[in-house]
Amino acid sequence: MIALIDQWASPAPDPRKVAWIGAQDYAHRGLHGGGTPENSRGAFAKAIAQGHGIELDVQRSGDGQPVVFHDDLLDRLTAQTGPVARRSAAQLGAIALAGTAETIPSLRQVLAQVGGRVPVLIEVKSDRHARIAALCLAVRRVLEGYTGQHAVMSFDPRVSRWYWRNSPHTVRGLIVSEGEDRALVGKLRRRLSLWHARPDFLAYDVRDLPSRFAAGQRRRGLPVATWTVREAEHDERAEAYADAAIFETGDARQATAGSEAQA
Repeated sequence: MIALIDQWASPAPDPRKVAWIGAQDYAHRGLHGGGTPENSRGAFAKAIAQGHGIELDVQRSGDGQPVVFHDDLLDRLTAQTGPVARRSAAQLGAIALAGTAETIPSLRQVLAQVGGRVPVLIEVKSDRHARIAALCLAVRRVLEGYTGQHAVMSFDPRVSRWYWRNSPHTVRGLIVSEGEDRALVGKLRRRLSLWHARPDFLAYDVRDLPSRFAAGQRRRGLPVATWTVREAEHDERAEAYADAAIFETGDARQATAGSEAQA
C-alpha cells in the first residue's frame, strides 16, 4: 500500500532523465585538500582532470547571486567573519579561501569552468525557516542555457518541490540523513518530505545505509547517490546500496574536519 502511495504522491522519474546520475562518482566539494580549498576552482579543476563528477554548494549573496560556498558564515574558510548573505557577489569574489590565492566563485563562473565536461550536483543550502524561492530562482537563471548534465538537490524538500513546479526539466534531488531519527516519527517525516519534494533521486547519508526507505525508492526508479564516502567501509556500502558515491580523498577528510555534518 505504501509503495502505491509513494508512486502517486511522488512518481518515479523517466529513467532517461536520471540515467547519468549513476554513471560516475562525484568529488565532494571538488577534489580538495593538500592546500586546495573546498568548493574552489582549483578543486573543481582537479576533479575535471580526473574525470569525476562534481558536488558543490551554493548560497545566495546579498545582491541575489548564487555563490559557491558551503557555510552560511564566512568564519571557517576565510579570514572574514559574518554571514555570506551580507556581502555582494563581487565582495565575496574578492575574499581569499583558507589563506590561498583562491577566492569564492559564483555559480556562473564554476559552470563556465566545467563547461559540460563532467556532471554537476548543486546543493542548494537552505534554512528551513527562510524563504527559498529567491535562491531557487537565482540558481535557475544561472542554469538557463547550460547544456551540461546537472541537478539541484537540498535537505529542504521545498527546494525540490519548487523546481518540480517551476523548472520541471531540471533534475532534482532530496538529501536525506536519518541520524538518530529512525523511530516511527522519523519514518513518517521522511515519507512526508518525499511526497512534498517529489524528487527525481535521493542523496543519502552513507552512515544510514543499508536503509529500507532508500532501498524502496531505488527499487521503484529513484537513483541513490550516497555521501560522504570517506572510508573503505563506506566504499562497500556505496557499492552495495547506492548508484553513485559522493566521495572525499584522504587529504579532503582532514580539510573538512571542522565542517558541518552535512552533504
